[in-house]
Amino acid sequence: MVEPQFAKPSDTLGEAGTSIWTAEQVGRIALGPGHVAPLIREADFARISPQLDVWDAWPLQDPGGRAIELGAGRTLWMALAAPRRSDPDERHGLARIHLFQRDAAGWHHLGPALPRDFSPGSREWSGCAVADDDGCALTLYFTATGERGEPELTFKQRLFSARATILRDDAVLGLAEWRDLAEVVEREPRWYMASDAGTGRVGTIKAFRDPAYFRDPRTAKHYLLFAASSAASSSAFNGVVGAAVSGGPRSERWRILPPLLSADGLNNELERPHVVRHRDLYYLFWSTQSHVFDPEGPIGPTGLYGMVSDRIDGGWQPLNNSGLVFANPPEAAAQAYSWLVLGDLSVISFVDNWGQKPAAMPRRFGGSFAPTLRLRLDGAEAALEL
Repeated sequence: MVEPQFAKPSDTLGEAGTSIWTAEQVGRIALGPGHVAPLIREADFARISPQLDVWDAWPLQDPGGRAIELGAGRTLWMALAAPRRSDPDERHGLARIHLFQRDAAGWHHLGPALPRDFSPGSREWSGCAVADDDGCALTLYFTATGERGEPELTFKQRLFSARATILRDDAVLGLAEWRDLAEVVEREPRWYMASDAGTGRVGTIKAFRDPAYFRDPRTAKHYLLFAASSAASSSAFNGVVGAAVSGGPRSERWRILPPLLSADGLNNELERPHVVRHRDLYYLFWSTQSHVFDPEGPIGPTGLYGMVSDRIDGGWQPLNNSGLVFANPPEAAAQAYSWLVLGDLSVISFVDNWGQKPAAMPRRFGGSFAPTLRLRLDGAEAALEL
């Protein structure tokens, strides 16, 4: 076990200073046993539908980040989905949040999660869903991208919440009575760049998206983490992990904080950041891709990355001395993406450009749920259970 060396905590939450993910740390990346995901083969996954592409996914979770069982071994999931296109990148302009039921028979598509014209954006990007303590209703936190009815797609990103009632019958789960739509965290321009400041090219889009909920059992405070871009940077590679704090899970008084983590000058996108607490330590995870690293510096592989601290508001140290938890296998370097670590240390993702094949072969987009993996965490060490 490697014991993390944590910085001294601040007396005031959010003022401990932003932790830095450095080029020196990325330069230490070493791929070895437990740090390379298994190769995904055709028999390892199935498409939900020939007509539907599915990617970023999250379960209905409890405040500790565990998927909630809703009777008869059923869990309720959300994921981004869009009609299948010959160019998979077109899906981002068509994305909506869809519902899925998972049970012993597999995955079942239940249709769009939100009612038509409920979302304030032209499309919906990633978020999370948290059940009330009584299990009767949930709060969805999500990214509203663009503006409803806009003639051309824009990349303005806003963080919203909404409430719904959970429906259960003997066979199929569902949601109803959507209500209480509200913008929960507004951008602070001192710290966070406008999300429509970049171009629309994949990999260059600036961020204010991907809200992820975490309740700190130590302080009983509630947090939303999100992917963002630094307003204080002169680099095109200015990804940060942002945060907001609240005294209650549905409070409209979310107070935005300075970034928890910065990759300024190193990486443009620290996507879907989230925190898991394990053995009294806090683990911050995010996904990133090789093509969003600054080409002038060290380039890490597409994979799941993370840091560890003894508190949530600072002192983050890179897992495995580099930040890399695990990468896609070199022979299929883009096979999966958008990893989410749940409270039981299981890891979900989606199948992207899968299969061992020559580099010149056309992209083969899986557009479905990838096989579930599992992590082993031990202090500042993290690896896959293989």
